[in-house]
Amino acid sequence: MSIIEPLISIVVPIHNEQEVLPEFLDHNLLPELEKIENYKFEVIFVDDGSTDKSIDIIKKYTDKSNKYKLLALSRNFGKEAALSAGLRYAKGKAVLTIDADGQQPPSLIPKFIEKWEQGAEVVTGVRDHFTKHGFIQRKGSKLFYWLLRRMGNKHTVPGSTDYRLIDRAVVDEFNRLSEHNRITRGLIDWLGFKQEYIKYTYGARIAGKPSYNLSKLFHLAVDSFISMSTTPLVIFGYIGAIITVLSFLLGIFVIVQQYILGDPLGLYWNGAVQMAIFITFLVGLVLISQAISALYISHIHAETQGRPLYIVDKKASQNLKV
Repeated sequence: MSIIEPLISIVVPIHNEQEVLPEFLDHNLLPELEKIENYKFEVIFVDDGSTDKSIDIIKKYTDKSNKYKLLALSRNFGKEAALSAGLRYAKGKAVLTIDADGQQPPSLIPKFIEKWEQGAEVVTGVRDHFTKHGFIQRKGSKLFYWLLRRMGNKHTVPGSTDYRLIDRAVVDEFNRLSEHNRITRGLIDWLGFKQEYIKYTYGARIAGKPSYNLSKLFHLAVDSFISMSTTPLVIFGYIGAIITVLSFLLGIFVIVQQYILGDPLGLYWNGAVQMAIFITFLVGLVLISQAISALYISHIHAETQGRPLYIVDKKASQNLKV
């Protein structure tokens, strides 16, 4: 009687990775998968609108075996959409997501599986993210996680990444989520399943430059705050109330000090100066509040449009029923 080996899906989002794919697959990922016993693997490459030869390289693998699958998106929808697409089409009892740049070591996959076998439903890789970046990235990363926790997100561990193994039950629940402005790791944490963590040292990129520059990282951080919390709106409500009280008290002080007591402190704040200070400050506060509100409105607009999160290029995809 043959024993059916359970299937684990490996989801690899790809965007213009022609320089790293051969090295990553032939010398990193695939050799590690071959060492693992008692499991079958399918590797789903999600091409997120690459404009280089990434698809041609992937097809060399999909032509060799059905266990390698290509899910091609019609254009670049972003990494979060690519990860969601991969999770949607993955069939395994567990799904592991990993980047192709070599910074997330595939040698840790057996540890991910071991944690999962021991009962963890989400196994998350936590990187030593404060040592491998420049000054701006390090400080920005620390500030991001500090703000995220202050805004009420107690689930996300600082340094947690998209390098994680997810149980089938978690994948099915994740696939029910419908929002478009999504942060995959934040949503998985929000689902609340049992988590375990594996710390790892962030490796060097195999070749090329990362597609996530400072601008994209900033927008990702903003989307995280907006999509995962309404705290920014509440904060500015409190700030508005505090400013109103302080402005009232300062106005009383100016009236008493200058007009009733005859300006004993010699401050001499004339009306023009007073008006300029108050108007400038309040206009700045209003503009910031409007910007925060506009971000929430833009997210509402995106959700009500009813557009799909991604579009699959069926002709370019291989070894998948799409």
